[in-house]
Amino acid sequence: MFVELLTPDKTLFSGEAEVISLPGVNGSFQLLDSHAPMIANLKAGSIEIKDNNQTQSFEIKSGLVEVLKNKVVVLV
Repeated sequence: MFVELLTPDKTLFSGEAEVISLPGVNGSFQLLDSHAPMIANLKAGSIEIKDNNQTQSFEIKSGLVEVLKNKVVVLV
């Protein structure tokens, strides 16, 4: 799936991923390829983006995630 991790100032990540772990306000969750459409609020914590056995981590204070048509947009 294609992932974009955006702040008001810049793009922190843009590319393909196999798994994304996110700190949701109701608990942590993961997104996999072809996930159902959704919108969720995020709380302070760590976002982990995994692809090809490589993991990138980003610390956030809050945010919003949208999943639609195998594209994930995270606004932090």
